[in-house]
Amino acid sequence: MERDKEKSSVSRREFLKDTVLAGAGAATLGGLTPARVLGANDRIRIGVLGSGERAQYLASIFVKQPSAEIVTVCDVYTPHRHAGLKIAGRNATGALDYRAVLDRKDIDAVIIGAPDHWHKTMLVDAVQAGKDAYCEKPIIHSIPEGAEILRVVQQSRRVVQTGTQQRSWPHYILGKHLVDSGALGKVTFVHTYWYQNYYRGSGWNGRFKVNEAELDWKLWLGDAPEQPFTSEKYVWWRFYWDFGGGILTDLLTHWIDVIQWYLDQPAPKTATTTGDLYLMNWQCPDTITAVYEYPGNFMVSFTGALADGVDDGGIVFRGTKAVLKVNRTRLAVYPQGQPWEPGKQHPKPEILAESLQDGTINHIQNFLECVRTRRTPNAPVEVGFEAARASWIGNLAFKAGKKLEWDAATRKLIPA
Repeated sequence: MERDKEKSSVSRREFLKDTVLAGAGAATLGGLTPARVLGANDRIRIGVLGSGERAQYLASIFVKQPSAEIVTVCDVYTPHRHAGLKIAGRNATGALDYRAVLDRKDIDAVIIGAPDHWHKTMLVDAVQAGKDAYCEKPIIHSIPEGAEILRVVQQSRRVVQTGTQQRSWPHYILGKHLVDSGALGKVTFVHTYWYQNYYRGSGWNGRFKVNEAELDWKLWLGDAPEQPFTSEKYVWWRFYWDFGGGILTDLLTHWIDVIQWYLDQPAPKTATTTGDLYLMNWQCPDTITAVYEYPGNFMVSFTGALADGVDDGGIVFRGTKAVLKVNRTRLAVYPQGQPWEPGKQHPKPEILAESLQDGTINHIQNFLECVRTRRTPNAPVEVGFEAARASWIGNLAFKAGKKLEWDAATRKLIPA
């Protein structure tokens, strides 16, 4: 069998027709025929849809799990496809068109690692084809996409894990228990931040070149407006509105998910955002501040910048009894009213927990367990949508240049 065997593509109409017919007149799960029924000793067979840097990392974790195997890797850029196949192993095959992967009846689940503008289409098509899905965040590229995603996923009853892995990370779970216990008192202000160094050595300004001859640019664009290929758009797609949503959807989505989870609020009531391009020649701001007000009588501020990586990212919850600081390495709770430690501006933490491994590993293990048991995963599609929606509310406030209010009843944004 060829290592990178390309499957011929089918039209979208033919693909959807085949999917509908496959579910007719058969025993179904949630109205759709599952790819196959898993036995106790069966390995979960996985296809990768989009094999860029993040998806390659996810694949490297999946292949180490005894219950899973990657059987096919799909990408429109040949070097990425080959890199994914190297991780998957010698028995995996390659594909150019993701629909060829979904048409396979021997695949149980997919990893969706394509750019943001593909997430909704791939996720909807995947669950309609009877596949479970691990979909990277943000699961939407616009707020209206969420309604279709929720409807289709809920009807399909497929297992969908969204890539906000903090929900499976032990010290983040501890933080949720602490907030719920009342240990922080009344939280009125949350500050969150993320700083990354895209300026030095990143190739942001065109030093990183893509071989256009090895890329199906038209297929990569998908439903995005037709436009000429550039290496910058392909590599740094997160910072072009046609494909991504900048710092807020890429980074804030993680943190706002934790905040909404901890404080039991699914959406902000207002957003105000300011930002600009001070370093880069992209479209989305490279330096940004967003402020959200929430119905639970608290405020969230986010600052993000791409000039340096000192401090990386984290969240600070400020409550009347204690302050909780959490990032991807540790969690610390500082009691109010206690003397500061010598030479520091805070008391000794009364609770300190450090991370032992990347929570993505726990998140993937939770997904695989839920594929087998059919339980709801830690980050189901509903919370993935709510987190991404908050990020897009911030982006829309930036584009409007004014404070916007989210009307939960009408699900519309209006001037505040």
